[in-house]
Amino acid sequence: MAFARPEIIRPPSEWRSYYLPLTSGCSNNTCTFCNYYGTRLQVRPLAEVKEEIDALHQFLRLGIVRSDMPPIVYAVARGWDGRRVFLQDANALVYPQRPLVEALAYLNGRFPDLERVGTYATAGDILRRTPSELKELKALKVGIFYLGLESGDDDTLAAVGKGYTSQQMIEAARLTKEAGILLSVMVILGLAGKRNSIKHALATANVLSAMDPDFVGALTLTLIPGTPLYEQAQRGEFEPLDPFQTLAELKIIIEHSRFTRCFFSSMHASNYFSVRGWLPAERDKMLKALDYVLSSRNPALLRPEYARGL
Repeated sequence: MAFARPEIIRPPSEWRSYYLPLTSGCSNNTCTFCNYYGTRLQVRPLAEVKEEIDALHQFLRLGIVRSDMPPIVYAVARGWDGRRVFLQDANALVYPQRPLVEALAYLNGRFPDLERVGTYATAGDILRRTPSELKELKALKVGIFYLGLESGDDDTLAAVGKGYTSQQMIEAARLTKEAGILLSVMVILGLAGKRNSIKHALATANVLSAMDPDFVGALTLTLIPGTPLYEQAQRGEFEPLDPFQTLAELKIIIEHSRFTRCFFSSMHASNYFSVRGWLPAERDKMLKALDYVLSSRNPALLRPEYARGL
């Protein structure tokens, strides 16, 4: 089967990057809340990856537009700042080490001024690599992993089919930091529903503290039709949080997390209210903003449902 180029799904901080697909779909496709649930992983042939790198180089250097390349290559290239590349898809780090190294070396050869390569990663993608292999990637300008912790509560992780434990997440974070690669961790407000909300928030704060990442991004659960968690909610087996309850979770996580120096943000479009700042330095400012919204309970302060997105 021919490789099917994935849609562009990327972290907000990668908005000026070039999006280079190495895979399509997700190897960890059992998460019951995710739109990748049940997707089939495709691994792109290395030769095809190199062809796209060549096409990108030819376009930017000579203005050549190749008919064998999809239009999206040139649409993205026109807005590229030339500094960063983001590897697709949901966890491109599943790509085998030797072909990955060859692809990165080829990319660096064509674009020697490249500053950073980023990718989504699972804990398993990181844990199956040796420290020397991770440092090899770092030497080829892999500078950041985006890791979905989702929850620090092992019961919640098991309930949503995450496939990894909190301890594995912590170990993956340790290996990432020892390799000198930045770590951005994502958590999902409301993932445990109303029954286990406080447990989820406190455990998430504890695990984030143990991971001590460079960045944390908080998202709010969005129930996606067709996913198992959506069906559970339809049957009354999962009770979603209301907007203010999700913000109460956010407050707990910010209040109880202990970081060396971490930029914490809830700027994602799924959130009802956004705060951002460096922790621990700006903790009080962020908590004050949340306290104001939680005490007022004024819906006008929240992002409306129609404006929320994935």
